[in-house]
Amino acid sequence: MIPCSSEIGGGLIDRVYNTYKLMHTHQTLDFVKKKHCEWSGCGHAQMKMMEAVMSLDKLVDESDPDVDFPNSYHAFQTAEGIRKEHPDKDWFHLVGLIHDIGKNVALWGEPQWAVVGDTFPVGCRFQDSIVFRDSTFVDNPDDKNPAYNSECGIYKPNCGLSTVLMSWGHDEYLYRVMKFNKCTIPEEGLYMIRFHSFYPWHSHGDYMHLCDDSDLRFLPWVREFNKFDLYTKTAELPDVENLKPYYQSLIDKYCPGVLNW
Repeated sequence: MIPCSSEIGGGLIDRVYNTYKLMHTHQTLDFVKKKHCEWSGCGHAQMKMMEAVMSLDKLVDESDPDVDFPNSYHAFQTAEGIRKEHPDKDWFHLVGLIHDIGKNVALWGEPQWAVVGDTFPVGCRFQDSIVFRDSTFVDNPDDKNPAYNSECGIYKPNCGLSTVLMSWGHDEYLYRVMKFNKCTIPEEGLYMIRFHSFYPWHSHGDYMHLCDDSDLRFLPWVREFNKFDLYTKTAELPDVENLKPYYQSLIDKYCPGVLNW
């Protein structure tokens, strides 16, 4: 989700725009299918969850105009914001901590346009609520393919978002990692992980024609999560070392040990 260009510096908005331009040029249906084959088997690395969180220190998200510091700080900011307002939902605190760690694939050679940023369905018409929609899809071949240019494209009405192929990125990748490793975070939390970057849906109300009853039931949870994902980004950085023991206890409860990535 991008604020108007007057709110951020010119160099930063150029960086953000260029990331989306590459994303919207290369994220096609065929590309997404290829990435599912490459990454869904979780055979690229083995590490513990806290290792994955802290490895985000090496990454600054090129699509995010609000964060110009390593993503591990945003992870703890989000988690602590949720913990303050939902003290009884420890799984929700953990989702706040780990929601972006799928971005680690950018440290393993993937370009950021295939990792970060807002997501959108492929295989159907690109809706106007997609960020920079009017100027960044001109070189995407799917935008000119009549098979993909109708409202539903290759999908059936109310088919459910679980059957829809989204632009490939950290949301879907981390969801696949969690399922592969049989992590026990409740379905509400997995839904937040999988669709938190799908702003055209949860913030603009597009693509409702593809939703089934489960999507509509979990939508309020995604919107609740989004409040903390967006509005806990501040220049005041958390005391990570002091917070680690609490969040390690949640990791031990819901996704312990060495995980396959």
